Amino acid sequence: MRGISRVVVEIRRTKGREVGRPKDPQRRQDVADAARRAVVRDGLTQVRLRSIADEAGLTAGAVLYYYGNVDALLIEVYHQGVERWCVEREALVRRHDDARLRLRECIETGVADGPDDELGRLLMEFTPRVLHDPTAARLDGEFAQRQADIYAEVLNRGVDQGHFRLSDAAELLAATFVAIEDGRQLDVLSGRISRQESVRTLVSYARAVTSCHIPDTVG
Repeated sequence: MRGISRVVVEIRRTKGREVGRPKDPQRRQDVADAARRAVVRDGLTQVRLRSIADEAGLTAGAVLYYYGNVDALLIEVYHQGVERWCVEREALVRRHDDARLRLRECIETGVADGPDDELGRLLMEFTPRVLHDPTAARLDGEFAQRQADIYAEVLNRGVDQGHFRLSDAAELLAATFVAIEDGRQLDVLSGRISRQESVRTLVSYARAVTSCHIPDTVG
């Protein structure tokens, strides 16, 4: 009870200081980074305000000063993780002109490195949350669509370049690529299969639906 009382007092003090004092953007990001590390280390269901505060080296009240509540902080962590995954993937894919290389790069960047892949683990931690959190569900839907859009763009580019003869509509095939990625990602992160096995599955599917030999590497 004493610990709870101290947190309540700290929150009240923090709220009193909040008026008229701008929030430091870097400190706010430091809190999000600490929450990200806590999620990866402990698992989303085990993360508490105190564990985030300890990781950030702050009081619980200071954490709440920057985000208001733990749910808002965790959603921000998820949003940043999604954005980082997509931006990095898009940049790597679009550095190639040849659609065959773009498709190979798309496959390579969609698979986690292994059980220790921090970003892959972070995003996977939020998957169960989409079942009961509308905001997380919306972000997850946008995440899936954004990845499918990358695949669809690459597939259509391959058709335009004369490399691909698609077995179905690009949008349908793109959604299936993402579904295969998601289905195998948990296997990779849990160590049940290797990254290479997941990549081989996706490359096999790519060759089947494009009637094209996809390069073994991106060069």
